[in-house]
Amino acid sequence: MDPHSARHSRSRRNFMVITGGLLAAAVTAPRNTSALLSPVEGDSSSNSTPPPRKIPIGVFDPVFNHLSLDQMIEKISSLGIEAVEIGTGGYPGTPHCPVQELLTDNAKLRAWKRKFEDRNIQVATLSCHGNPVHPDPKIAERDSEIFRRTVQLAERLGVGVIVGFSGCPGGNPTDAMPNWVTYRWPTEYAQILDWQWKERVIPYWKQAAKFARDHGVHKLALEMHPNFVVYNPMTLLKLREAVGEEIGANCDLSHLFWQGCDPLEVIRLFAKNNALFHAHMKDTVMFKDNVAKYGVLNFVFDPKDLPQASAAFRAVGYGHSANTWKEIVRTYMEVGYQGILSIENEDPILPGEVGVERAMYVLKNVRSELLGSA
Repeated sequence: MDPHSARHSRSRRNFMVITGGLLAAAVTAPRNTSALLSPVEGDSSSNSTPPPRKIPIGVFDPVFNHLSLDQMIEKISSLGIEAVEIGTGGYPGTPHCPVQELLTDNAKLRAWKRKFEDRNIQVATLSCHGNPVHPDPKIAERDSEIFRRTVQLAERLGVGVIVGFSGCPGGNPTDAMPNWVTYRWPTEYAQILDWQWKERVIPYWKQAAKFARDHGVHKLALEMHPNFVVYNPMTLLKLREAVGEEIGANCDLSHLFWQGCDPLEVIRLFAKNNALFHAHMKDTVMFKDNVAKYGVLNFVFDPKDLPQASAAFRAVGYGHSANTWKEIVRTYMEVGYQGILSIENEDPILPGEVGVERAMYVLKNVRSELLGSA
């Protein structure tokens, strides 16, 4: 798109007016943002501040699992995507990244990397979401080995951020299944939580952080996700305090909207603690009538269940307004975030490529407006 084109300039200038109402969902914009809604024209002090960084917009590759590596690169290049988050095993799988081949064959590693470089696409992060503290030793070791191989590949590629889950152990040494506890009463649940953190979670992540550090990787971006011990900003910062500065956040706001978090406050909190490592771009819609009846712990993933849903994932701009996402991107810029905006599409209504395109449209337009190129 030619930024000097009058037609496209008008389109971007009118973007918020035209699309704000269409993309707004059942939740309001974060509080305390009224002063941020438009830049102050004629403010001479703005000349002394550095320009905001043009944060690259990327995509998390599992949404294109049906495509080969070459087909995916062709597709994301045509969409104008500037960076990628590549799955290296675990829940994301490895359809575009033959990890072991790349670790053992330098020629294949160079050729794989060149495919992205030739299209000016940054390989920004590697993702190996799994459960390395699973009570089944075979699963725990499998996911731990995936993490170690991912670290080794990141070292060879010069990638500085690895994304994953904290994992969730059992509730005691003999449990066979994970046990997610969020409430410390009755007292046996407090005992479970204390045992999990002391005996499983902290020891594992201390070891994992050392392994990453020894291989030149200093940012382990954990996604705050239900069913894992790190599921909100408090538990993320608790693990960081216990383990060290290698632990930080994959700030996926889709898991925090339904918990009642203010996205701007969350971004600022992590930035203040030097823990803002990565950012998934995924929205969540809250259905107020169902929230009123059933509460927020009523998530659905299948379109047929939407009538009973309190919440569901949506593409960016389809759970919260485009204006809200403009403030989110603005805040990432203001705090000096150095990562990418990585689109993860799990929208049951706009699946696959369609959701990526819609999210890309919103993010590119709000970024253009914030950079003053609208």
